[in-house]
Amino acid sequence: MILEHAPLQVKPGHADEFEAAFAQARTIVSAMPGFRRLSLSRCVERPDAYLLLVEWDTLEHHTEGFRGSDEYQQWRHLLHHFYDPFPTVEHYEPVDRA
Repeated sequence: MILEHAPLQVKPGHADEFEAAFAQARTIVSAMPGFRRLSLSRCVERPDAYLLLVEWDTLEHHTEGFRGSDEYQQWRHLLHHFYDPFPTVEHYEPVDRA
């Protein structure tokens, strides 16, 4: 299992629009091969900041399968214009969990 970690900074004043667009985008990514689950959380102290966590079966399911797909273009169209700056996405693998 690979965990995609994406801190998202949404342009001020666009949080509600972003969340509505994300609800649509969620249906796109959740149908992709290798997708397991996701969570989107909003920061309590900074309401325009979010944390997106997505679990994938493998790194390639995200970086090649999803990002190389037509569905990713739909995802980009729905979400990418909300970000400032554009997020840095990193991937993690479990080491220990309780």
